[in-house]
Amino acid sequence: MAFALATLILPWLTVPFMGKRNFFRFLPVASFVNLILSVFSLICNKKKWWITNNPLSPGPIDFTYILGPYFVATLWIFRFTYGKFFKYLTTNAVLDLINAFPMPYIGSKFRIVKFIKMKHTTWYCINVFLAIVIYGFQNMVEKSIKKAASYKNQDEV
Repeated sequence: MAFALATLILPWLTVPFMGKRNFFRFLPVASFVNLILSVFSLICNKKKWWITNNPLSPGPIDFTYILGPYFVATLWIFRFTYGKFFKYLTTNAVLDLINAFPMPYIGSKFRIVKFIKMKHTTWYCINVFLAIVIYGFQNMVEKSIKKAASYKNQDEV
């Protein structure tokens, strides 16, 4: 219980250091990837790819992990690397290695998650693929904001 609580709360203690503007700028992409992970978790649970057993988040979706470290890490990664795709992809590739290999072992040790039919390499590839998808999503968000701002500026003239 203490490990799960720390997993949820500790990452959020870093958010004030990223600044309000950056938080709101990257909030849509962090929310989007968490929606995808939630749906994916439902599928994984049904197909028995992994099982979760988290007292803070009972059920097929481990919201402790999704709303804690995954959400906050997404915000920070975009904060430091957005606009530099190679740096973004490299950062994600390294962090996804940690997410795919040692983290499930730690989660298993604390009886929070256990991979059954999902291989660690598969989970790694899914995370890297998701990183590419959400980078494209953030590009679309940025273009929409710029387009809306240009329309607003034209209306004021």
